[in-house]
Amino acid sequence: MSATVVAGGVVFATLLVAALTLWCVTRVRRLHRLHVRVDAARAGLAAALDSRARVALAVADALGPDAPPDLRRAAVAARALPAPAPDGRDPAGSRAAREAAENALTRQLAVVRRGPGRPGPCDDLADAEALVVLARRVHNDAVRDTRALRSRRLVRMLRLHGTAPEPVYFEIADPEPPRSPARPHVESPRSPTVM
Repeated sequence: MSATVVAGGVVFATLLVAALTLWCVTRVRRLHRLHVRVDAARAGLAAALDSRARVALAVADALGPDAPPDLRRAAVAARALPAPAPDGRDPAGSRAAREAAENALTRQLAVVRRGPGRPGPCDDLADAEALVVLARRVHNDAVRDTRALRSRRLVRMLRLHGTAPEPVYFEIADPEPPRSPARPHVESPRSPTVM
């Protein structure tokens, strides 16, 4: 009777170890795919940011003296900073500096007048800005999914993420869509103050 109990215990332990191993292998594979997705999204975001900076320089050249005074400086500053590192590390705060430079460029681009009769690069500006918004959302979604899986208790305890650095969000302000003269911006009415 005791040999049967021991054999049953060994079979149970073997099945438990096999199930845990299978679970760990699937989680490691999933984490690897998510990290690859973050890397690809980071590269796409860097390309979109560089493209927007190139278009901003073209807009500054096309507008000449009508361009916002700091547009060229903001575009050059955004292009001069390194793209987010492929390994997720942030040497000397480059990510924060890049975010600040991109926000400064967004503010400068917000005052560029657009519409019919404007030079060609102004038409490309809306496409470049939309691409940045899309690329940032894709990147941040990939980071969110990866961080969610990495934060699970067993994944953390077993260190299934290995030596991969934890991915970080890239936070910049989304450009406001230009207001057309036919649909001016109307602020919402304020609620009356109760005394």
